[in-house]
Amino acid sequence: MQYRTLGRTGVQVSSLALGAMNFGRIGRTTQDEATAIVDAALEGGINVIDTADAYSGGESEEMVGKAIAGRRDDIVLATKATLPMGDERNHRGSSRRWLVTSLDNSLRRLGVDHVDLYQIHRWDPTTGDEETLSALTDLQRAGKIRYFGSSTFPAYRIVEAQWAAREHHLGRYVTEQPSYSILQRGIETHVLPVTEEYGLGVLAWSPLASGWLSGAIREGRDIATSRSAFMPQRFDTAIPSNRARLDAVERLAQVADEAGLTMIQLALGFVTAHPAVTSALIGPRTLDHLHSQLAAADTVLTADVLDAIDAVVTPGTDLAAHEKNDTPPALLDPALRRR
Repeated sequence: MQYRTLGRTGVQVSSLALGAMNFGRIGRTTQDEATAIVDAALEGGINVIDTADAYSGGESEEMVGKAIAGRRDDIVLATKATLPMGDERNHRGSSRRWLVTSLDNSLRRLGVDHVDLYQIHRWDPTTGDEETLSALTDLQRAGKIRYFGSSTFPAYRIVEAQWAAREHHLGRYVTEQPSYSILQRGIETHVLPVTEEYGLGVLAWSPLASGWLSGAIREGRDIATSRSAFMPQRFDTAIPSNRARLDAVERLAQVADEAGLTMIQLALGFVTAHPAVTSALIGPRTLDHLHSQLAAADTVLTADVLDAIDAVVTPGTDLAAHEKNDTPPALLDPALRRR
């Protein structure tokens, strides 16, 4: 396992991090299975565990808390807030009112008195940066969080938040957690240059592109991954963007074969090769998934292999741009772009 410094924090983190989204209802993972995955991940050198309040309605945090009991100080523990937690309209977002309550709920579920990294899960267009940053700064000063970061923010919002922190003399986001894979390279255009400019650590989620790069999806095979069961539209090859992904996967499989690599090694090695990326978040649902991904921990892709990947998917290109989570609200709601 390789270790890198998380932005400018001085904290050393593993190049692969354990994402716990599949713990609980989403991944149909039991507590015993989750604990076994955590045990094996830590044994394999991973020292970062990332979860969120919204994962299975808090069940993931509860499972993580039980799995790390007695060894919390050896783990860089991260969670998130802002996605809806029920139907109550104020149980979401990044207002001070909700973040203070949400963090206390997360700490209770995790069974800890602080988290190392608290992340704003999505940019909240209804809440000003000063409101959010002042709340996070106070929570940091209270010792409940060590650092705070953003997740899936557009580049211009990352910049706005950095300037707001400076203008109002508040703590700043020190990390960003974007979606990044061979098939979704759009963040290379704006987000990663901005994170490098401001010295942010980058924890990249979905490096296997929701299973497209796991090796399980190939031409002529039925797509029967766990993700395809509840998100069928993302795997319907009659849809042009999905057809483009499948075509790219076939070409990438040839690149991997010629390099003597598995598809997982190619995919994870690509993400961790970018100088702006600190860690790639893996989200195994089973121990077998974890072991296949840990096998990529020390993969270093040669320049020839990286060039071959660039020939398949152009740098800065998203093959499924409509699946991005950082689209400005005015592009999604006509009322916001019309007088």
